Amino acid sequence: MRYSFNPNRTILGNLVSRFTNRQANAPVPVTDKMAKVSEKVSSVIDQSDYLSRDLSWLKFNERVLDQARSTNRTLMERLKFLAISASNLDEFFMIRVGSLYNYLDYHKQRIDYSGLREVPFRKALYTASHQFFQDQQSVFSEQLLPLFVENGLELIGYESLTEAEQVEATDYFDRAIYPTLTPMLYDYTHTFPVLLAKVLIFGVVTQNPDGSEIKSLRSEDEDDRQRLSFVQIPANLPRFVSFEREDSIAFVPIEEVVRQNIKKLYRNVETISVNLFRITRNGDFTLDENDDDEVDFIDEVRQKIKNRRLGRVTRLEIETNGNGEIPSPWMLNLLKKRWEIDDLNIFESDTLLDFSAFWQIIGNPEFKDDMPLPHAPVPPLGLGRDKNDDIFEIIKQRDLLLHHPYNNFEPVLQLLEQAAEDPNVLAIKITVYRLAKRSRITEALLKAAENGKHVSVLFEVKARFDEENNIREAQRLQKAGCFVIYGISRFKTHTKLLLVVRNEGSRVVRYAHMATGNYNEDTSKLYTDIGLLTTNETYTHDISEFFNVITGHSVPNEYQYLITAPRDMREQLLRLIRIEADNAQRGLASGICIKANSLEDKQVIDELYKASQAGVPIRLIVRSICCLRPQRAGLSDNITVRSIVGDFLEHTRIYYFHNNGDPKVYGGSADVMVRSFDRRIESLFYLADPRVTKQAILILHYNLLDNVNAYELKEDGDFKKCDVPEGGKPFNMHQRFFDVTDKEVQAAKLFDLEIKPSEVAKIEEEYQEGAERAIANI
Repeated sequence: MRYSFNPNRTILGNLVSRFTNRQANAPVPVTDKMAKVSEKVSSVIDQSDYLSRDLSWLKFNERVLDQARSTNRTLMERLKFLAISASNLDEFFMIRVGSLYNYLDYHKQRIDYSGLREVPFRKALYTASHQFFQDQQSVFSEQLLPLFVENGLELIGYESLTEAEQVEATDYFDRAIYPTLTPMLYDYTHTFPVLLAKVLIFGVVTQNPDGSEIKSLRSEDEDDRQRLSFVQIPANLPRFVSFEREDSIAFVPIEEVVRQNIKKLYRNVETISVNLFRITRNGDFTLDENDDDEVDFIDEVRQKIKNRRLGRVTRLEIETNGNGEIPSPWMLNLLKKRWEIDDLNIFESDTLLDFSAFWQIIGNPEFKDDMPLPHAPVPPLGLGRDKNDDIFEIIKQRDLLLHHPYNNFEPVLQLLEQAAEDPNVLAIKITVYRLAKRSRITEALLKAAENGKHVSVLFEVKARFDEENNIREAQRLQKAGCFVIYGISRFKTHTKLLLVVRNEGSRVVRYAHMATGNYNEDTSKLYTDIGLLTTNETYTHDISEFFNVITGHSVPNEYQYLITAPRDMREQLLRLIRIEADNAQRGLASGICIKANSLEDKQVIDELYKASQAGVPIRLIVRSICCLRPQRAGLSDNITVRSIVGDFLEHTRIYYFHNNGDPKVYGGSADVMVRSFDRRIESLFYLADPRVTKQAILILHYNLLDNVNAYELKEDGDFKKCDVPEGGKPFNMHQRFFDVTDKEVQAAKLFDLEIKPSEVAKIEEEYQEGAERAIANI
C-alpha cells in the first residue's frame, strides 16, 4: 500500500503497519472469523416475500457509507458521511438490536419479516453488521486516510510528535485530562462499576511488581491474581488534540495521550495490558400506559432516560494490537461473562474507534473551504423574491407549497413571529416533535403568551433522544402561561400541524401550516420536506377538529382533507390502492407512486402486491427501510423501488394515486409503518389546489429521474447504484430543485408517459437554455 504521507511516521501507533500487513496477507472475511450464516438460514431469507426491516436498514447505512467512497466529493464531505454512518450504526445497536434483545432477554417469541426466529435472526443480523463494520474500516484506512496529508492534515500517534509537541501534550494531559479521570477497580472487594455507553474506556490489567499482590481467595492461578480497572474518558473532552505545523495540522486522538500517561494513574504497580474499548447499550424503551397526572408522566420519562444509560450491552468495540489480537483475552472473557455477550457482540477494530469523532476535524475552521457552500434557498413558486412584510396577506391569496431546503423555512417562522406580535391574533395551536436547540419557534410562542394570546402546544416528550430537550422547552412554555400537553397516553404525536386564529373585523380567519417535517429551523436546511400554508376553510376546519381530538375529548364525524392515525389511515390507504387495482382490471389508467422514509407495514405491502398483479405500475421511493420485495415474478413484477441518498436527507412523504387521470395526492408526517398507523398520532393532508398538486407531482417526477443520488432495489434485497446512461447527462435533483420553473411544474405528470433516459436530456437542454437566457438578461 503506497500512501502520500511519510512512511516513517506512525498513524495511531501501529496504524500504517496494520494496514500494510492487512494488504500483504489479504483481509480475512468477517464470515471466516465469525460463525457463518447457514445455507438453510440464507434460504429462508431468500424465499421470504418480505425483506427484513433490520437487514434493510443496514443496506440503507451501506448507501450512506457509499457517499464516503465518492471521489467526486471533497475529503471533508467524505469524512462527514463516514461519521454519519458511524452515528447511524450506534443508534441501530441501541434501538433495533436493543429491541431484539427485549425479546431474547425475556424469552419472548418473535418472527422477523425474513421468516427467522429471534435466535437465528440474531446471528444473521450480527453477521451482516460485522461485514458493514469491516467495510467502514476499509473505507477509512484504504480510501480516506491516504488523502489526509495532501489535504493539510495528519492523524498521528503520540510518538510521532516532536519533542516540543510531546511536552505540550503532556502538559495538556496534566492540566485538563488527568483531573477528570477516575480509575475504577473491579475485584472481589469492589463491585463492577457503571460504564457509560458511547464513550472511550480503557480496561487496565495490573498487578503489584513484587508479587505481593492481594491474592484471590478462590485460587493461586495467575489469572486470578490479575486486577482489572476501568478509566473512562469523559465525552465532553475534545476527541483530538491538535498541533499546528508549517503546512498541516496534526491531530492526535485523546486516547493516545491518555495511553501515554496512563501510568500516572497506576503508580508502583505493574501494568500488564491497556485495552481500549467502547460499548453500546440497549436504548429501546416504551412507556407503560397509566392514569397518573402529567408530573408523574414526566418523571417516568426521566426515569426511562436514566435506564437507557444502564441498558444491556448490545455491542462491544475493542481495539486490537498491531497483529490483530486483543491485548488481554482475560479481560475480554471477563466482560463477556459480566455482560452476557458472545463473539457475535465483539467488534474488533485495528483503526480508530468511533468514526463519529471526525466531526471535530470537519468543523475545524482550517478546513471550512473544503466543505462546499450550501446553495442559497430560493423563494417558493408563487412568492416573489422581494421581502414580504405581511405573511397573512400572502397566504390569503393562494395555497403556498414550501419545498425545503430549496425554499427556506422563513415563511413559517414569519407566520409565528408575526402572529405573536399581531394584536388581532387570538390563538396559536401547534404540535411539536423536535425543535432546534435555540428555537425561534419556542421564542415566538413565549412572546405570544406574554402578549396575552391563547397558546396550545402538544409537546411530544417521547421523541427519541430529544426527550430531555423537549421536557425543558415544554416546561418553559408552561411557566409562561401556554397550555401544554405532554403527549397522548401510549401514542407518540408525530403529526406536524400549526393553526393561527386571527380576528379580521367582520370574520375570524384561520391560517394553517401542515408539513412532513419538524418545526425545526436547523434541520429544515438539511432535510427535504414539504409544507403547505393555507387559509382554505376545509383544511382549517379539519385541523381545528383534530386539535379538539388531541387536546380535549372529541370524536369528529369525518375529515374532508385529512387522513389521520391511529384512526383510519391504514384503511384509507388500502382503499386508495384497491381503487387503482380496480381501475387496472377494468382497463383504465392507473398508477401509484409513494415517497417515504420507510415502508414496512405488511397489510399495505400485501395490497401493493395485489395491485401489481392486477397490472398497476407502482413506483416507490423509499429512503431507508423497505420490507417490500420488488420485481419478484408473479408477486411484484410491476413494482420498482429506488432510494435517494445524497447531499440532503430525504424526509418528504408524498402519496400519489393516478385515479384514472384525476390524481389524488397527499403529503404528511406518516411513513408506511406499523408504528405510524397504530402507535402514533399522524396526519396526511390532501393537496386540493391543482397548482400545488402539480408541484408535488414534479417532486416525484424528479425523484424518478435522478441518476446521481439514486439506488435501485433488486429482487434479492441488494441495491444497485444508478448510473448515468451512456450518452446521457447526469440529473441531480438535489441541485435541480433550486431552479424549478412554472413551466416544468405545469408539464409534470406520472404514468401517462413512462420516464425515459432521453427525457432527462430534454429537461437538461431546456434548463441550460433557461440559464443562458437568464445570464443574457443580466
